[in-house]
Amino acid sequence: MSHTLKAVVFDLDGVITDTAEHHYLAWKAIADELGLPFTRAFNENLKGVSRMESLRLLLSLSAEPLCLSAEEQEALAARKNKLYKQLIMEIRPEDALPGIPELLDELKRSGVRTAIASASKNAFAVIDNLRMNDRFDTIVDAATVRRSKPDPEVFLRAAEMLGVTPEACVGVEDAAAGVQAIRAANMAAVAIGDPKALGEADIVLPSTKELTLAVVRQAWERKRQAK
Repeated sequence: MSHTLKAVVFDLDGVITDTAEHHYLAWKAIADELGLPFTRAFNENLKGVSRMESLRLLLSLSAEPLCLSAEEQEALAARKNKLYKQLIMEIRPEDALPGIPELLDELKRSGVRTAIASASKNAFAVIDNLRMNDRFDTIVDAATVRRSKPDPEVFLRAAEMLGVTPEACVGVEDAAAGVQAIRAANMAAVAIGDPKALGEADIVLPSTKELTLAVVRQAWERKRQAK
């Protein structure tokens, strides 16, 4: 195992900025069109999940099975994405979550590399709107990998592109599927959110405000000492 923390790999939605509301509104429009009882509570199931898997979960809300062809499902997913892309055009640099810009500066000063590992196919657009292109060494999104979280592929790909071993990385997530992916990639895990849902992480924080380089190093040390 690496004896040095070399990189931090961040999920995007709910960690760098909160696009959950944008996703919710886009999926809600599709659900309303289909007459499905989509709620904010059910929307939690879609966090960290690929677009087509999210659509499958959405369709499961129907009282009667919906007989949609693959082409019809693709069209629905594409329409949701179009709505979402229109909404995220409103994202600005001030929409970065609390503490994140400061942490990224701290990581850069310390020589710790950074990456995005996102289930979204719109990660580049979001990072561009946040004016954070120069804050990350690489971005891996859903268009780059074949398998979605909780499969570790997106995190493993990020480590590969950074040129570091997974054991030298800490992953940061806000979804249970994402934490599972980090663990499966053999990275240390920091989670943002509810400890009951994210207890597999090495450290769970209530918000990004508490996320500092010291906390990241603490998570990495816990993982290392558990070996």
